[in-house]
Amino acid sequence: MTSVAEVPSQARARLTIADRLQARFAGLRAPTTHFSVEAARIPMRDGVRLAADVYQPVSAPLGTLLMRGPYGRGVAYSTLARQLAARGYQVVFVSSRGTFDSEGYFDAMRVEAADGQDVVVWMRAQPWYTGTFGTVGVSYLGFTEWALFADPPRDLKAAAVFVGPHDFAEHSLSTGTYNLDIIGWAHIISRQETSNMLSVIVDGVRGTPRVRQVMAATSILEAVDAEFQGRVPWLREWLTHPDLADPHWGPARFGSALETVDVPVLIVSGWMDIFTRQSHEQYRRLSARGVDVALTVGPWTHGGSALARAPFKEILDWLDAKVGGLPVTPRPAPVHLHVTGAGEWRHLDTWPPKSSTRTLRPHADGRLDETQADGGEEMTFTYDPADPTPTLGGATFTKGGYVKDGALARRNDVLAFTTEPLDVDLEVMGTPVVTLDDRTEHPDADLCVRISDVDSRGTSRNVADGYLRVRDATGPIRLDLSPVAHRFKAGHRIRLLVAGGSFPRYARNPGTGENPMTARTRLTNRHTIALATSRLDLPVPS
Repeated sequence: MTSVAEVPSQARARLTIADRLQARFAGLRAPTTHFSVEAARIPMRDGVRLAADVYQPVSAPLGTLLMRGPYGRGVAYSTLARQLAARGYQVVFVSSRGTFDSEGYFDAMRVEAADGQDVVVWMRAQPWYTGTFGTVGVSYLGFTEWALFADPPRDLKAAAVFVGPHDFAEHSLSTGTYNLDIIGWAHIISRQETSNMLSVIVDGVRGTPRVRQVMAATSILEAVDAEFQGRVPWLREWLTHPDLADPHWGPARFGSALETVDVPVLIVSGWMDIFTRQSHEQYRRLSARGVDVALTVGPWTHGGSALARAPFKEILDWLDAKVGGLPVTPRPAPVHLHVTGAGEWRHLDTWPPKSSTRTLRPHADGRLDETQADGGEEMTFTYDPADPTPTLGGATFTKGGYVKDGALARRNDVLAFTTEPLDVDLEVMGTPVVTLDDRTEHPDADLCVRISDVDSRGTSRNVADGYLRVRDATGPIRLDLSPVAHRFKAGHRIRLLVAGGSFPRYARNPGTGENPMTARTRLTNRHTIALATSRLDLPVPS
């Protein structure tokens, strides 16, 4: 590979107008240098060569940064690389094997650990290498960071992970059933190299009727085969391994990285991001080990986070301090989060903060208060997979976020319990927990719970939710909701919703115990909730 001095003038690159607007919007420091972009081929241990672009600042580099992912290296996905290169960083941007001119077969998530190690070996042999490197990535690119951290290279210096999971299998199956966003994501992967990229991105945000039809099919696996025609064979493998303990999932799981990485790590997430639970777990486990770790959480969805203001400046500041060695205003506290309902950002020394528990209990008349229901109080609802309870907002891949969800409370397959208007503001910070004593007609059933904020005009909006597939339940069932930092204002009411599904976010439970991807028979299922032994526990900062 040639040195910077040998790069021909036509290889010089500049920030686009969109880059400059984004930098102004995010409050980034001013660019300091022009940069060049040179193509490279990186050999893997099995002979496959990965395509890469190397961004070289004209000035002496502040350090080397590594980015790896499957979405290509075009304008839409290289904006972060350009912003960093224009501010003095040498950026190596690599396409995952089997994507965008990289050789080999794209087996989603399963080969990123070994390929990452081989990329590092190659970087060390280059004359321009600065001796240490940091990593940065968004979404799947963040996953490739955690895959590398399972065996951290000796010259790894720091990392910034933006809405990036460490365990794709857990995301897909931790509830006991399939999170169907994997099908929507596979649709994007199958089209991204043959279709207009803008249309692919829009489809990813809005969803498509064709993907919805696949999710709704009687045999989802057969519909997947018909729709994708073998273009994403790894998806078929995913859908035929419904057990999270199956060894098949091992290469896509990197919880071990949370015990091995010891360099400074910035974690950026959104309350409505599809991976928010994992981001919080990453912070909790790294912090418990004494790692230099910081957490930023905003009111974003997965896709919406790319349009937010705060993340990019915090990422640049972190890399400037930990990789570039620049004087940066110190972060006021490790945790920086947006308190929804209050509309304000706050710095905290720890997350979650110390708290007490406020317990609210459901009643047959729809009340939610601190008194316990009588021992015989019960409520029932019937889940019908032919008319599944719909997904409205939440931490979903498409059409997620904070939405008006009053329509759910009016459905006959949903139980709704609501408090009286609050006398004073109530802040909830941490992980709410719902306990339900649920008996079902068929032993295989799903439970979906949600807490919502009902304002003084009666408009309800979602705050947090939880989901669990339950088999042969014999007593109260615990559901941990997604983490929150939310203020229920005085005059507002807290609502608890209970249902037997959330489609198309999760696969419809067939009620037979079968894999929902292949089941042909689907049964209605009657739920009976014993109210005296059911409750909502809210963490309230002490």
